Order: sequence, then C-alpha cells, then structure tokens
Amino acid sequence: MAPSHDTTTHEPDQRSADELAALHREVRALTDRAAISALVDQYMIALDTADERGLDDAWYGSIFTDDVLLDFPIGGYAGLSGLAEHQVKAKRKWARTHHLSGNHIIALDGDRATVRAQIVATHVNHGAARPESLFDIGGHYEADAVRTDAGWRLCRLAFHLGWSAGELPATIEDRR
Repeated sequence: MAPSHDTTTHEPDQRSADELAALHREVRALTDRAAISALVDQYMIALDTADERGLDDAWYGSIFTDDVLLDFPIGGYAGLSGLAEHQVKAKRKWARTHHLSGNHIIALDGDRATVRAQIVATHVNHGAARPESLFDIGGHYEADAVRTDAGWRLCRLAFHLGWSAGELPATIEDRR
C-alpha cells in the first residue's frame, strides 16, 4: 500500500496563520482608534482644567505634534511652543467652561488618520448671575493625526461652529 499524501494538513495551519494575521490587524486598528479618541478626550478635559492643573507645553506635546495647527472661531494657533499659555488665556475669558465630545469617527490610513468629533460646550461669563448669560456652542472638530515614535499625535485640529446661543464676553470678537 502506497503512503497517503494528505495535502489538507497544511490548509488548517495556513488558515490559522491567516486568521491570526487578520486578528492582529483588527486589534491594531482598535487600539489605534482608542489612542486617537483618547487624545481628543484629554484635550477636551484640558480645555476646562488647564488653568487649574498647570499644564505646560510638554503636556500638550503628549497630544499634539510640534507643528500643530489649531483653528477656532475665537482665533487660531500654530506650533507647540507657547500653546499652554495660549490655552490658559483663552479659558480665562470665561469664569468656567464645560466641553463635551462624542461620536468620534476615526478613519485610519496607515500611520495617518482623520477624526471627526461632535462638540457641545457651555461657557459661563464672568459675573454671570443668571443662566441667560451663558454662552453655549455646538459643532464639530475635524482633526488629522499622525503616528509618531512616541505614539499618535494630532497635527491639525479645527472647530466648526454649528450653532451658538447666549452672550459672548465683551473681550471676544464675534466671528460667528
């Protein structure tokens, strides 16, 4: 009797290797999305707490690239140097702020990604004695992220105002 040559013995091994490679790609995509979403979340919290926490440019370097471009209705900023001071100055235009983000849509493309996140924020004017003196906004962020040697970082972040309600402080130019 001639020895049997079973050609199917390698198929399960190959299928297992293919499944393992596919699983690896899926896990990497999930961890990449989680890391990028966390950058947006950390920045949202910093918008409300930077002055209390004493965040410096090095901390912002854990969120943004050195050449980051920021664009907001109250003004823009380029680069990491001096960003901490800029953020504190912007925050101090109000007595308190509360920013919320959600619906983070992240499209990965190798070591680059685009992000869209919905934003709702309340700004309490200095000396506000009644709720009518709040300044509320809603809109979305569009951002670009890049994988660096230190992990994912945002290299561009732009806020697009969808709506606003309430009173802007007199110290802010109305660019709505």
